[in-house]
Amino acid sequence: MTGDLTLAKDNSISNRDGRLFILTALSLGHAAVHWFQQLWPVIIPSVKSSLALSNVQMGVLTSVKQFATGPITTLPSGLLSDKFRRNIHHILAVAFIAFGVSHVFVALSPTFLWMVPSVALLGIGTALWHPASMGTLSRRFPEKRGSALAAHGVGASIGDTIAPLAIGFCLLTIRWQTLLELHLMPAILISLILWKLLASTYTSEGQSKTKLQLSAYWSDIKSLITHPVVVAIIAVNILTNMARLSVTTFLPIYIQETLGYSALGVGFFWGLLHAMGTISQPIMGYLSDKFGRKSVLLPALIVHGILYLGMVWADTLLELIIIIALQGLFFYALLNVTTAAIMDVASDRIQSSTMGITGVFNQLSLPAPIFAGFLVTRYEIGSAFMFSGILTLIAAGVIGVAKIPKLVGPNN
Repeated sequence: MTGDLTLAKDNSISNRDGRLFILTALSLGHAAVHWFQQLWPVIIPSVKSSLALSNVQMGVLTSVKQFATGPITTLPSGLLSDKFRRNIHHILAVAFIAFGVSHVFVALSPTFLWMVPSVALLGIGTALWHPASMGTLSRRFPEKRGSALAAHGVGASIGDTIAPLAIGFCLLTIRWQTLLELHLMPAILISLILWKLLASTYTSEGQSKTKLQLSAYWSDIKSLITHPVVVAIIAVNILTNMARLSVTTFLPIYIQETLGYSALGVGFFWGLLHAMGTISQPIMGYLSDKFGRKSVLLPALIVHGILYLGMVWADTLLELIIIIALQGLFFYALLNVTTAAIMDVASDRIQSSTMGITGVFNQLSLPAPIFAGFLVTRYEIGSAFMFSGILTLIAAGVIGVAKIPKLVGPNN
């Protein structure tokens, strides 16, 4: 009897250590993912200037990049991650190869028409990484899903904070094309490290799981997308993504072209927008686990929308710094809570695929940066921020009327 208790205790410690290891590895990997993701927003003004692109064309490029993270790659990536769990480390490794290669293609694009397919490739790495990593954490931390996804998000915030400053500093002395080309070798190195480091972890997980039956898989997908909680959250995701895409396109242009700051200045403000997420994401994840997703989402969306509107009237440097810093509390942290809300409802069989499903519906947000481009051309750049604020407050209204219980699951 004593031997059985000792064995059970050892297994519990081993399982806890294994969960901590995978959480740490994926969070650090997520920091690297977001380093690569921040290359594009920081070089947007440089690309616009060197290729003589219009505001509408920049909006098109943002929409194209976002489209590549939708049904083309995210949905198949989620299916593969759910079906071949013992090979998820391969998917994570390939994501970084995609990051390195795609940025080289962007660097070599001489015109807008060449830039369109190159920018589309930028979304592949993102689409491969997120379903695989977040599905893994959701399965391994079902009782603390919000906190685990928040820890993963903190890794993103670290990358989002450091990268813009470093990239902006490099752009003071290095052509943006050269900078992108230099990222190929680090991408390959990170890919090899992930492949080697996580191989045993995912192989052992895969051996303990039953084979995914496609009939059950599609049945779970159908149940998920018709669940009232998921319908509400998807609507919120579409609206907030429309706002986010508009801001990520025109805030760098506003900082460099309207305010006259250098690429380093763009990097500073862009890093500031994400730095506060390292503080807010664990707090919001914990609170959503303890008090429910809606209790966090509703007030956060209201404040988030008001802050977008505040960007329009920020007249001084200090006011802009304060508003962007406060905006950073919610800019990406909200996404972890909405993702956790959907994963709460999803069955174990489709945890990774939930990211693909939300990616498909997020394609409805693609016209937003193009429309914002027309607004900026017709009026002024502040109209893009006004547009984003209105969308976010509408999302808050959706959450306000939605019935989202504190504890939800596939059966309730």
